[in-house]
Amino acid sequence: MPFTALEIAKHVGGEVVGDNAVILKNFAPAENAQAGDLTFAENEAYFARAEQSAATAIIADNRFKSAKKILIRVPDARIAFAKALALFFPEQKFAAGIHPTAVIAPSAQVDTSAHIGPHCVVGERVRIGARTVLQAGNFVGDDSKLGSDVNLFPGVTLYPRTEIGQRVRIHANTVIGSDGFGYVQDGGIHRKVTQIGNVLIGDDVEIGAGVTVDRGALGSTVIGKGTKIDNLVQVAHNVEIGEGCLLVAQSGLAGSSKLGKYVVIAGQAGISGHLKIGNQVTVGAKSGVMHDIPDGEKWLGIPAQPDKQAKRQMIAIQLLPELIRRVAALEKKLGVKQKRDKSKP
Repeated sequence: MPFTALEIAKHVGGEVVGDNAVILKNFAPAENAQAGDLTFAENEAYFARAEQSAATAIIADNRFKSAKKILIRVPDARIAFAKALALFFPEQKFAAGIHPTAVIAPSAQVDTSAHIGPHCVVGERVRIGARTVLQAGNFVGDDSKLGSDVNLFPGVTLYPRTEIGQRVRIHANTVIGSDGFGYVQDGGIHRKVTQIGNVLIGDDVEIGAGVTVDRGALGSTVIGKGTKIDNLVQVAHNVEIGEGCLLVAQSGLAGSSKLGKYVVIAGQAGISGHLKIGNQVTVGAKSGVMHDIPDGEKWLGIPAQPDKQAKRQMIAIQLLPELIRRVAALEKKLGVKQKRDKSKP
């Protein structure tokens, strides 16, 4: 759908420098942009490419000027970029109603504005709120509660007693509420500890594809309001995640760990069980956290340590080959006979 530059500027909270009435038909990266397109630039290099492109207009920070292009100047180009994309490419709308192939338990309460797609199963005493969408092939277990404007992408499974807030998005093939990994050794066998808890998900959470969130052994596994979880993340039983956290792909949280608010867990990082991670902590990629982390700190490495300490050790390791060479040269100069390691051929 086309928009004038002024309409877009109002939507993203910016101002037009140039023709307010120009029609912009599409949003495109600079390298693919055509006449009539809008593009964006968040730094000098991007802006130079955007100016040389065929795009008609550029979303850019307030500091930029151009004699070639219409500008929509904003305080933050990346935030405006996100708003403009949503304007040009709005979310798919789903009509209210229940598909004939869906199976809905008699005791379930489904709001009349909800959309229940093909081959969905909704269990006993489930409550589904206004405008919530089950796209296709979704399973919602007994006694689960879904708030308004929830969107379950195809193949999402919710085990019984899962509770989800409002405006939550869960992507394809994610499983919420599966058994926690709980066993006790009994005479040479691993005896299963029955997991009888559930999962609580706050408002405005988004969970990626292929994520697994285990239910609590006794209480609840909790994902706080506004938290965003990337694809292929594992959240174990009784984990508590605070508000506004970011969990990047292939990270994992072991059982009963607690994350504060606005924690960032980078890709492939792991948090050991029963740890407390403070507010506004950042854990670097591929790190292995084995200790509590106080508020506001950045940790790296295996085992993870405060970032400055970890970086000093990384630098020291890089210097080892040169240090070994220098020591060997000094020993030779001093006539020190090197001992041969008999374990090596």
